Parts: sequence; structure tokens; C-alpha cells
Amino acid sequence: MLESSYFWAFLPTTTLIMTAILGMGNALVDILVSLENDDLLSQFQLPKGSMQLVDREFSGMVLDGTTHLPHTLASGGSAANTIHGLARLGISTAFLGEVGQDDYGKFFQKDLEASNIRPILLQSTTESGRVVALISPDSERTFATYLGAAVELSSEGVHPAHFEGYSIFHIEGYLVYNHELMLKAMKLAKECGLKISLDLASYNVVEANLGFLKEVMRQFVDIVFANEEEAKAFTGKNPEEALEELAELCEIAVVKVGSKGSFVRRGTEKHSIGVIQAKSIDTTGAGDLYAAGFLYGLINEKPLNQCGEIGALLAGTVIEVIGAKIPDAAWTVIREKLKMMR
Repeated sequence: MLESSYFWAFLPTTTLIMTAILGMGNALVDILVSLENDDLLSQFQLPKGSMQLVDREFSGMVLDGTTHLPHTLASGGSAANTIHGLARLGISTAFLGEVGQDDYGKFFQKDLEASNIRPILLQSTTESGRVVALISPDSERTFATYLGAAVELSSEGVHPAHFEGYSIFHIEGYLVYNHELMLKAMKLAKECGLKISLDLASYNVVEANLGFLKEVMRQFVDIVFANEEEAKAFTGKNPEEALEELAELCEIAVVKVGSKGSFVRRGTEKHSIGVIQAKSIDTTGAGDLYAAGFLYGLINEKPLNQCGEIGALLAGTVIEVIGAKIPDAAWTVIREKLKMMR
């Protein structure tokens, strides 16, 4: 890492003061590849539907082996996807992460800026992180993830000034491998008066860091998002029972159960949220966009059930396209539907 080296969006100072939500996570570029069949998965020995951490060489091999197929690039990573969704809804946002001094790093920065997201990006001499998302004809996703520079984000690179001017700090659970980083970031966020939102990210990550996650949940987390598998890994219980346990540790708990919807609880208030009718093509980013919609509702002081409904609206919309970015035309429809909720 090159200390004190950042990419900054050229935004007016007044915009920074008004910024509402800061996200922090792995700064990754998603390389979305639509497969003709699953033969390449077998060739690369990638279990269908899995997320495999790979090295730079293997990532290059997968890219070389798919050059004949359509590719789409997008800035990615769980927290970045959520921040993008919030920005498209008109919320002032920023993203803190680490990238390399390469074309992928430049692409990540420009993609943030294009959505009016303030980039706070440390630079590394390591290549930028990237995810090759192989999408099967049945819409199942298989990931070959090279973390690269993204994993070099450390506690030394996080400072109090990063948290000034925000109301919510949204952090992805994939950063839990670095306990020191997560602890420092959460402590600084609390000292600056921010609410902390945590997406548990992956059941295997939860299982490997269960004791640590339970401790930070008790101490720092105000809002937690978990899918059914993550909630079970955390509590050992079914979704509704897991919701009760999670809600005892933080102010608001959300457990998502895929096509069955989600459960939301705050204190004694509990809601079962349905889904919108959607034709699923690719579920990439569904949980991240749910979090975006939910946090948008909270920022705008919507009723808790409506926060969940907005989350379901965004999640149901993003699964109808390839990748974690909702097209402009669909955002127009979303905004019209939000007006009807008022």
C-alpha cells in the first residue's frame, strides 16, 4: 500500500458535508461472463454455484479461456453494490476501499464517480481485485475471485476523518477476515456518531468468525442483514427464530429467505415482507440491493415494513438483469413506485 495516496472525487465541499452513507468493503471489479453451457466450469474445476478464491494466474487463465464469450465490466463487491443502489436513489454516498494502480483500479474509480459516489480509494502496487462471475444458462453464478489489492485495506489506512459527515456506516462481512480493521472502523464510526449497518456476506465466513462477529454485534452493530444460510450459521436456528436472536443483539435485524421474502424486526415490531413478481436471470447483487432499498427507507424515515418492501423492490428488479447494476429504465420505474409509497 502507498500510504496517504488516494483517489478523490472532485465534489464540492458542501456535498461532502451532506453525505449520508459511507460504505467500506472489498473494491472489486466484476467481470460478468455468460456461459453457453457448464463445460467450462468442469474444465476449470470450479464447482457450480461456488465462490472460489483464486490467485492472479488462475484468474488470468479463466479470463483467457472465456475471451470468446460476452464480457461485461462493473465495479463490484458487496458494500460497493449497496452504495451504488443508494446513490441511484439520490442518497449522498461514499465508498472506502483499496485498488491497484492499473486499468481495473481506474475503472473502479470512474464507475463510482459516474454514479456520484465519493471514492476514498487507497492505492496499492498490487493489481486490483476482480471477480470473474461465470453465469450458467439457468442463471446460477460461479465466482473465481482474485482479491488482489482489495484485501490489503488495513486498520492503518482508516482514519477518523473518513467518518465525518455521515449518518450510517455500511460494512460488508467479507472484511471480517481482518479483525483489527473491522474493530477500528466500527469504533471510529461510533465515535463519530454513526449508525452501523453490517451485511453478514456469507455463511462460511460467519462460521469461521462466529465468536468475533457475535462480539462486534453486541458492541457496535445497529442494523444487520443476513440471508437464511448466514442466519443459521450465526444462530443454528431457522429464519424466524434466528431473527429473534439477531434482534436481541442490535436495533434492527433482517433475515432474507430468497423467493419467500424476508423477515424484519425492531424491538417488538416484526414484519414478514413478500417479494415482487420477477423473472430471475441472475441473482448477483440481490442481497446487496435489498440492503440499499432498506437503508434508503430508513434514511427517509419510512415505516419498517415499507423499508423491507423497498428492499424487495430493488432485489426483485436486479435479478431480472445480468450483474448487480439496475439499468436506467428500471430505475425510472422504481422511482415512480417509490412515489406511490408516500
